[in-house]
Amino acid sequence: WLKLYCKQDFESPSRVTETFSFLFRISVSGMAEEAPSKSLVEGEATSYGATEGSSKATGRWKWVMPWTWQWKLPSNPLSPTLLAEGLGTFCLVLVVGCAVTGPAPAPWAPTAIAALLMVMVYATGPISGGNLNPAVSLGLALSGKMPWLQMLKYWAAQLIGAFSAALAYRCICAPNYVMVAPILPFGAGSCFVAEFFYTFVLVFVVLNCAASKRNNPQSDPNQFYGLAIGFVIVAAGHAVGAVSGAALNPALALSLGNTSGKEIHWCWLWCVAQLLAGAAAAGAFRLLRREEFAEDATDESLQAHEPGLLASSAAEFLGTFVLAFTVGMNLVSKSPSTAFSAAAALMCMVYSLGNISGAHLNPAVTLAVLLRGKCGRSKAACYATAQLFGGLLAGLSVAAFQGVSANRRKSIQLTMGKHYGLGQASFAELFFTMILAYVVLTVATKDVPAEWKTKQNAYFGLAIGSCVTAGGFAAGSISGGELNPAVSLSIYMANVVNPGHLGIGPFVNLASFVFFELLGGALAAGLFRLTETGPPSPAPSADDKVPVEEPKEVLDA
Repeated sequence: WLKLYCKQDFESPSRVTETFSFLFRISVSGMAEEAPSKSLVEGEATSYGATEGSSKATGRWKWVMPWTWQWKLPSNPLSPTLLAEGLGTFCLVLVVGCAVTGPAPAPWAPTAIAALLMVMVYATGPISGGNLNPAVSLGLALSGKMPWLQMLKYWAAQLIGAFSAALAYRCICAPNYVMVAPILPFGAGSCFVAEFFYTFVLVFVVLNCAASKRNNPQSDPNQFYGLAIGFVIVAAGHAVGAVSGAALNPALALSLGNTSGKEIHWCWLWCVAQLLAGAAAAGAFRLLRREEFAEDATDESLQAHEPGLLASSAAEFLGTFVLAFTVGMNLVSKSPSTAFSAAAALMCMVYSLGNISGAHLNPAVTLAVLLRGKCGRSKAACYATAQLFGGLLAGLSVAAFQGVSANRRKSIQLTMGKHYGLGQASFAELFFTMILAYVVLTVATKDVPAEWKTKQNAYFGLAIGSCVTAGGFAAGSISGGELNPAVSLSIYMANVVNPGHLGIGPFVNLASFVFFELLGGALAAGLFRLTETGPPSPAPSADDKVPVEEPKEVLDA
């Protein structure tokens, strides 16, 4: 074999070493000067390296592939956190570019983007925190959760990743491209508000679910933060995707806008709105979770903290406004996924505000919790007032968007579907509101089982939001699937401001829907009492001592 490849006799170990140095490293220790026996080549049994006339092996060869020990990878000169931020932002921008310009159905684009954001937040969260967004990094810095120098480094990594992904998607999807600009007939003002509001929601959810010490204690962190952050994109994408594109990310807006070559000045307006939203979200976080910024705050004190009525009511107002505004904007945009978008908004707000107010966000749910005995009358009255006011303000805001939309002359009424009567629609609202309230009572008002290794309930927000998905799609063609008196009021008020060609819908529809939705909440409380069983009383064991009755004289004494 050696003769065949070396074209020479196997005479000198040094010549063999030189010949095969590009494949093997041969280590010779104590090799005898005499050539090894020819019997080695011919296959006779003998010791490797033995010479003629000697049965003692005086040397050995070690054959090792050189790259197993000679080649060493250079140490990483870059920070793993910055690499994680750049990689996560790269993946996000690439998916956005391909999902928007590709042949996939447009209604699925927000879901694809949300799924990518969710998994990258989970993947890079333990490394860098999974910001992937300069507005998020700004919100964290303003909240005292990140040093300012680190924020600037994150911005650089995010922008590098975003522009690299923009160039990559242009190569993949050419000649298609994404243009960051207002979607007619909406103008700059509508787009600025849309980007500001849902970027505010995104950063607010990040702060509450991933950065809050009370919602994410160091000894028992939650596992729902990525789910809540990702599904903000589902809510925003269907609600304002037809207004501004729902970028919600300065790195995304700047990279896609500047590489499109079309009207690149708009991306800077988007960037300003998003950064301002990050700052506003940090302010709202400080207002609703003031206990986190106390000098003597500890995990134990935060877990024992009971938020005041003002903070709880403000949380109910904010969460209900986000939910009702999302529903209304889906109706203005004629989205086919209104129920899914509303469910995503509800889930994100429930996860964010759950340990502030309980995140009822629904007068019918508040009534059910009151009848369950988990909420006082005064608090329930404040909650219901805040929720209705949030729905009312959301309706007025939706009306402002509808007034400049392509559907400004159309009527968006609170009414039943074709071929259905008011009674049928009202009972649909009753049934699905009862399901929603019952699920809230079972998954959000009970203590975590003692045998669990964690005290965090990771599924309650997903379960509550999924009720809106089920009820919205099931009853949407019958009653609209509002399942919430505040949402019903929001839709009715938007119709009052913009009657359209059909005018204002009958007030009796609002009264009937609200009544049956509240009745559904009450029935849910009754159903909960019928199905809920307390922990069984432990049976006395044989070792338990039966108390002996004291003599009457002793008792009298």
